[in-house]
Amino acid sequence: MMKLKTAMLMGAGLSVALSCTSAFSGEVFSGYTLLKQETREMQDDDFMNLGMEAVTKGAKLFSTKGKNEKSCATCHGEGGKKLDPKRIAQYPVLDAKTQRPITLQQRIINEWTEQLGNAPLKYESGDALALETFVRNLARGQVVNVQTDGAMAPFIEQGKKLFEARSGHLNMACNLCHDHHPGQKLRAQTLSQGQTNGFPTYRLANSKVIGTQTRINQCFKSVRAEKQPVGSEAFALLELYMNAHGNGLKIETPAVRF
Repeated sequence: MMKLKTAMLMGAGLSVALSCTSAFSGEVFSGYTLLKQETREMQDDDFMNLGMEAVTKGAKLFSTKGKNEKSCATCHGEGGKKLDPKRIAQYPVLDAKTQRPITLQQRIINEWTEQLGNAPLKYESGDALALETFVRNLARGQVVNVQTDGAMAPFIEQGKKLFEARSGHLNMACNLCHDHHPGQKLRAQTLSQGQTNGFPTYRLANSKVIGTQTRINQCFKSVRAEKQPVGSEAFALLELYMNAHGNGLKIETPAVRF
């Protein structure tokens, strides 16, 4: 199994910032619950939610004909009306060809090339993110329901190990912040559980929509740790575990976060 060689979220004064027991221990909750009221209002209003621009762009790409004169809408209906929101809420899923987990964005990228004859999209490029945001927005309000048993179980375990693996110069892991100290402050930010039910999400700090794997890399960069290639096998496993960790939460895409 591939290893992530970087530290996750940490910073100077960690022992002070995370000295108290979190009031959220044991609960599964969306980062939405930690937002200021004005940020919640921005997310809830489609006219104020800046992430809806990506939804609009994705909708146009969804109906754009590819090199073979077909579009996503050719099979999935105008506006994606033939797509099953409950199925969208199950991603990442086990790919029938590879028998390995595949993320929603990777599925879209594959279809963009294989079904439409287009040049491959770069993972988490603007167009790939827009398409993923549009498709996942179709499932907004659906409950995240990633498979965790059967053939998926060993991959979930691999993702869990990555989430809990200590690495980097400070010998830290994702779970040390997101499982043990959500709701507490780390510098200016309030730690969440690292849930992905709102991704792709509009991040106010970046003034744009970002994907799950880019957000993870932002954590790496903030602590001067080595970034990982988005779209990698390791990141697919990590995203699988993180999505499954949020089973039961409602999809909010595009969420708005600081």
